[in-house]
Amino acid sequence: MAGYQIRDEMNDIEEAPGKLWFWELEEAVIDADRCVQCGACIAACPSDSIGIGADGLPKLVKMCTGCSLCWDFCPRGGLRHEATWSLPVAGSDGAAWKITGATGAGQGLGRVSETYTARVRPRLPGAQDGGVVSALLIALLEAGDIDGALLARESPTEPWKGEPFLARTPGQVVECAGSFYNQTLALAALDLSGHDLPPQPRIAVVGTPCEVEAIRAMQARPWTWGASRVDAVALTVALLCTKSFNYEKLMVTEVQRRRGIPLEQVGKVDVIHGRMIVEDTGGQVLVDEPVRDFHGAALKGCDECADFLGHAADLSVGSVGSEDGWSSVLVRTPTGRVAFERVRERLELRDLDREEALHKLDALDRKVALRSLKRPFDPSAPLFIDFADHLDGYTGTDRAPVPRDR
Repeated sequence: MAGYQIRDEMNDIEEAPGKLWFWELEEAVIDADRCVQCGACIAACPSDSIGIGADGLPKLVKMCTGCSLCWDFCPRGGLRHEATWSLPVAGSDGAAWKITGATGAGQGLGRVSETYTARVRPRLPGAQDGGVVSALLIALLEAGDIDGALLARESPTEPWKGEPFLARTPGQVVECAGSFYNQTLALAALDLSGHDLPPQPRIAVVGTPCEVEAIRAMQARPWTWGASRVDAVALTVALLCTKSFNYEKLMVTEVQRRRGIPLEQVGKVDVIHGRMIVEDTGGQVLVDEPVRDFHGAALKGCDECADFLGHAADLSVGSVGSEDGWSSVLVRTPTGRVAFERVRERLELRDLDREEALHKLDALDRKVALRSLKRPFDPSAPLFIDFADHLDGYTGTDRAPVPRDR
């Protein structure tokens, strides 16, 4: 039976107004195949009632209190993801942090002060593109500015499956270099209790734009987050992203089964210029196909995201807009600028090669999002979306909530 029916039957007690339960999130996002596997619901739960199920998706593991926070901070649920782009940032001086390249139809690059094409020299082993993110984190760790960095590393049991990992040393950062194209429920790893950290730790988070949006929103609307240390996130780095993939569908089905490539032979996976590139451990190209050939493996919820550029982050980094072997860097906040200064002397820098390439892919990404979203897209609207309003927009569509027989 639906969540609201369960409430009516619980002890014959009239429910307090405003209650919203994990069941609503489950039906509207998870069961509707719209979950982007960011882990925001797990991080936001003040009673630590949400864990990870055997299917790798959020699951209720103990009694839900109906606080609604899992819904509120879900980028495909109650969080209006585009409203996070203009949330105030600490230390902003106004004039320097302007919206650049904006038009009547969009936000341009968003809130930025500096843009670069960059690469680190000497090159770090295994680093993606210009190696800027790895070099940045190493510099911050060596300076004592952060106590760790939440990254993705390869699962010890499933080849080429990313899992969240808190890197504490430069060597661990290097071990995590490179990209995985599955989401990892990274924000669930903001429970730092298993790590030997200072009482007031400072960590960097490198992740997808949706993960950064959720962090920005939770920090802007602070609450008691249970075991999760959202307050410990001192720096966010968004990786330019059009979509993430389901691991089983991408690596196991598409790469291993359909293309006959054992995952143990894969040395690198990358998406460059709209093409999926898979190389073996010796650098030989095994797959070079349009990324559209793999769209069936993409997370359906990614279609609703208009944030290719990582507007809510302190720094945005990716390959689009720069020559091969280099990274495009967008410095978005004062925090991002201070962090970037730590690594500047280790980088080769020049003006951003092709800003127009960023605008072009951002426009395409937004076009898909506006077609997929079943609610109004409005960066100036309130941060949170009422569940009733969500139902009004999504009921009767291909993304409608899926009621469960409970």
